[in-house]
Formats: sequence, C-alpha cells, structure tokens
Amino acid sequence: MSHSTNDDGVTPDHSTYGYQPETHAGRAVIISIAAAVGGFLFGFDSSVINGAVDALAKDFELAAALTGVVVAIALIGSAIGAWFAGPLADRWGRLRVMFVGAILFLVSSLGSGFAFAAWDLAIWRLVGGIGIGIASVIGPTYISEIAPSRLRGRLASLQQMAIVLGIFVALLSDAWLATSAGGASSPLWAGLDAWRWMFLVGVVPSVIYGVMALSIPESPRFLVSRGRDAKAASVLQEVLGENREQAERRVAAIRDSVHRETKPSYRDVRDKKYFLLPIVWTGILLAVFQQFVGINVIFYYSTSLWSSVGFDESFSFTASVITSVINVLVTIIAIALVDRIGRRVLLLVGSLGMAVCLAVMAMGFGTASLVDGALQLAPGWGQLTLIAANAFVVFFGATWGPVMWVLLGEMFPNSIRGYAMAIATAANWIANWLVTLSFPVLRDLSLSLTYGMYAFFALLSFFFVFFRIPETKGMELEDMTTDFKVQRRRKAGAEAR
Repeated sequence: MSHSTNDDGVTPDHSTYGYQPETHAGRAVIISIAAAVGGFLFGFDSSVINGAVDALAKDFELAAALTGVVVAIALIGSAIGAWFAGPLADRWGRLRVMFVGAILFLVSSLGSGFAFAAWDLAIWRLVGGIGIGIASVIGPTYISEIAPSRLRGRLASLQQMAIVLGIFVALLSDAWLATSAGGASSPLWAGLDAWRWMFLVGVVPSVIYGVMALSIPESPRFLVSRGRDAKAASVLQEVLGENREQAERRVAAIRDSVHRETKPSYRDVRDKKYFLLPIVWTGILLAVFQQFVGINVIFYYSTSLWSSVGFDESFSFTASVITSVINVLVTIIAIALVDRIGRRVLLLVGSLGMAVCLAVMAMGFGTASLVDGALQLAPGWGQLTLIAANAFVVFFGATWGPVMWVLLGEMFPNSIRGYAMAIATAANWIANWLVTLSFPVLRDLSLSLTYGMYAFFALLSFFFVFFRIPETKGMELEDMTTDFKVQRRRKAGAEAR
C-alpha cells in the first residue's frame, strides 16, 4: 500500500510504515528526557527569582515598579530567544541550538550571582532569558519530532515535567539557602549573600543540559530537510526500532511534507487576509491564555505574596515549596492522561477548574484588611485562599501546563513548524512578561481585582478551546495541516480504521 491521500483528505493508516510501537520505546524516552533538561532550566530560571526578589530589592533599594522590571526582563530575553530559535534550529539543527541555550544560561547564572547593581543584574537576566527562550522552543519541537505518535503526548509532556521539577528545585534551594544563612539577605559562603547563591546554583543544570545536547541524535525531520535522508533513516531505526525498508518509507513521507522550492522563512506563516495563518493565530492565543491565568505569579512572587497577606517569611517559603511539589505530582497525572483521553478534554476541564479556584482567591483577597500595618485576610479566608491557590496549581499542572507544550510541538505542519513554534512561544513569553511586570503594581492596587481578572481569562480560555482547538491525539506529524477541517477529517478517518 502506498502513502497517499484520499479525495476526502484522509490519509491511509500509518501501519503502512510497519511501525513497531514497543520496540525501542525506552530509547525514545531516554532521548526525550535528555532534550527536556532545557525545560528544567526554564522552570529553574522562572522561580529562582522568587526567593531572591525581596532581598535584591532591599540591597539595590528598588521601588516596586523597578523590581518588576528586574524580574520580568528575563522574559523579554526569552521572547527574543524563542523568536530566533525556530529559524536557527532550521538552519543549524536542533542540537547545536540546544547547546547555545545551555551556554547562555551558564553565563547568566554566573553574572547574576556576582551582579553589583540592578542594571547589571538585569543584563545577565536578559542573557539567561534568551537561553531559556531557545530551550522552550527546541525542547517540545525536538521531542515531538523524535517521538512515536502513540507516545508523543506523554513524551512531550516531559518538557512540562522538567519545568515543574526546575521550579521545585529552585524553590527548595532558595528555601534551604535562605534558612542556612538566616535570611536571603544574609551572607552565606565566601562572603556572598544567600540570594546570590540562589542564582549560582543554576550553573549545575546548565552544564548538564550542554552535555546532554551533545549526546543525543539529531531530529530526523531536520536531517531530511537538509537532504541527509540516509542519516535520518538511521536515526529512525535507532529510536523507533524500524527496519531499513520501514525507515525509508517514513523518510519519504517526511520528505513529502517538508518539500519546498524556496528556503523556509517567516513569509511561510504570513496570510494575506489575517496577516498570519489562522493556525498560527490559534497557537499564539493558546500560548497567551496559558499565561494570562496568572500561573507564574504563583511561582515568581508566591513568597512575597503570602508574606504580604499576613504569613511570616518562614511559612511563605514553605508554602511555595509545597505548591511546587503539588505541581510536580499533578504533572505525572497529565502525562498518564494526555494520550488516553486527549488534549481537548484536559484543556476544557482545566479552564473551568482554574476559573473557579481563581474566583475563590479573588474573594479571599477581597477580605484583606490592615492589621498593625500589615495585610491580613478575614478569619478562615487565609486557609481557604491558600487551598484555592494550590487547587489552581493542580488544575493548571494537570492540564494547561503540559498540554499547551504538547499542542505547540505537534499542531503545526512540518513545513512551518520551526517558525510557527517560534512565534507562538515568543507570544507565551511576552504574555508571561506582561503578567509578571504588572503584578507588583496590580498587587498594590487590589489583589482581589487582579485575581478576578485572571479568573476571567481562565473562563475565556474554555470557549477558545471549545471552538478553536482540534484533537491531535494519535496523529502523525506528517498528517498535520494548516486547514483544521481537513485535519479533523483525517483524524476521523484514522479513528474509524
């Protein structure tokens, strides 16, 4: 049976390739874990600032707005890194770009740890952000391209697992360093304050990521795009366990999907009517909604957030670590479910759950009042708000956290994946930046209003998913198309078989 498309747009069964799903699944998992280490850097960088923010603001005498700039400037770097990661990955290959990201984060960790002024720290945070932006694009793209279709959701979810582990390690190390020194502003080792060591710890994962990037095979889809079909077939045999004939048939299918007469560029995602292709806009909105629910406020500012509403510093650090542990555990649930019940159902459940939890938090913060110069929530509301915050993390971590990265890594056709992924991920980082930069000011204005706004976006995301997001569970990357109607017919045809 040849690889062809029927008149109704349905692609024949991919058992044509003779794919043996269980043969080398272990090898695919190991390679995906190595690629996902970039996600660890992503999560670590996102939350390491949490324990340091109050201390560095005190040391450098920063106002709230300027503190927000120092925290959020890394996200601008991440947007820049994400924007260029796709084109560079298509030009240099996925692995070389991974290595560049590791080097940038290594330099940033050292520079941030030895920063002597706020502007100096901001520069190093910007450099690290570029590296993180690169990793955030390359990780899910590479994993989606290397993974078997039946495992792709679970393996792509490893990116989010690495992110939440990075968050956990950052918050845990922050708490340990601060406790060991007697406070984040107190000297620890070599005369350096604890908050500086919080940044220096990042040297370790950046080195590990660089080594990993040199030890895994290149993406077969990149190899085919560069005319290296024999090497691509070899990688498919190694990772998927296919024999030579099966691998060559898959290479032929990949070649058909990436074939083009001109060099790839951002022009490929342009649309005369909508400026960008509708599928790219869908990816952008998916990425923006993931951030506009305010999840990273929990991980960037949770320590100062809980302190601001009456909890002492020691408990605030503990609460932040507990939240990150919950995030890790629920990501395991997402990995178990994403290839079983699909992407859409998880997103829809997550949207409704987050909306309810955020609404409860908004009501809880609405009861806050000044007591002896400090904010305190009304009796009973402190505990309820803390429970709602952790329930919010549960719903996010089991749904939108990993599933957005799964979808962005797989929903775009091969011919535009690098550029479309770069644009959508850059939008994610810009949205992250807007939320992070605005929170200190919004917090001082009204925590209740702030979380009410996040609840509104969570509810809005439900309708966006319901009307715009197609199910991609079990589909081959070569079946992805810019036309969702054709894609739905292909999905229906595959399920019918």
